[in-house]
Parts: sequence; C-alpha cells; structure tokens
Amino acid sequence: MRTPSGHKVYAMAAEYPTPHALYEAAKAVRDAGFKRWDVYSPFPIHGMDDAMGLGKSWLSAVVLAGGITGLLTAVILEFGPSWILYPLIVHGKPYTWRTVPAFFPIMFEATVLFSAFAAFFAWQIMNGLPRWYHPMFNWERFKRVSNDGFFLAIEARDPRFTEIEARELLERTGGQHITIVHED
Repeated sequence: MRTPSGHKVYAMAAEYPTPHALYEAAKAVRDAGFKRWDVYSPFPIHGMDDAMGLGKSWLSAVVLAGGITGLLTAVILEFGPSWILYPLIVHGKPYTWRTVPAFFPIMFEATVLFSAFAAFFAWQIMNGLPRWYHPMFNWERFKRVSNDGFFLAIEARDPRFTEIEARELLERTGGQHITIVHED
C-alpha cells in the first residue's frame, strides 16, 4: 500500500490523551482481531500486556536452552580431556568422579555466559534489531512519545488492515490526530 505521494505505508496511527484511553483503545483493537499493532507511551502502563493480548515471552525458553548448552559445553570440555583423552594421575590426585567439585566454578560460569549471550541475541532478534530508524519517527507528533504522548499504531502489514476500517476503529476508540505513517 502506498500514499498518493508514493511512500510505502507503515501504519495508521492515533494519539490518545491519557494512559487509560490508550489502554481501552488497545483492548478494542485486540477485540477487533488485529495482530500486528503496537502501543507507545512514555512509561509502562499497568495491565497493557493483557489489554494487547500478549502471552508469555519465549525469551525464558531461549535463555534456558543457552544455559543448558553452556553447562553441557563445560562438562564436555572438562570431563572429556580429564577422564577420556588424558586420564593422568598427578601427585596422587584421582581423575574419576571425585574430581567433579573442582569443575563446578567453570560449569557455573559457562552456564551464565551462554545464558547471557542467548538472552542478548534472542532479544535482538525478537525485537527486530538492529533497526537504525523506526518508521514511527516519520510522524511529527510522535516526538512527544518520550514526554507526554500516548500512541497506538495498526501496521499496514496486518492481514485485516484496510485504511477505512483502521481509521474508523481509531476514531471510535477516541484517537486524535489520526494519520497514515509512511515507511520511507
């Protein structure tokens, strides 16, 4: 979808006067069946995740997988050489299961390191980063979002998006300054 000037449409957006109005609008957009939309506010709004219909994030599963990978990597790197490749008795110290406590710090640190990397990279991917410029910044009024503005944008890539339906919904929910936000 393109604007008359030839710009690609990113979303239909509206500004709301209060956090409560934005919260109620989010519930209305969720109930209307839209899937690709977002809200923007200068501070977190209690209950907004439920109003948007957002479920539990998959980030914790990715972090758990990273931690398990780190633990298994440390186990293989420590026990492989010590027990299988080079089972040496040095100064009378055993190379069997009795040496496991000496490996705990490395297993712990590898678990934390791999979990942290998994969390960071999953967070980047889940948020579509790095993204150097967000299309919402093309809207002049959006500069207020970090101060006192409350905004809702229904993306044009949503399967249910039509300009008329999105505008009517945003008007019905009390949106002000409703506009089309272009991508370029």
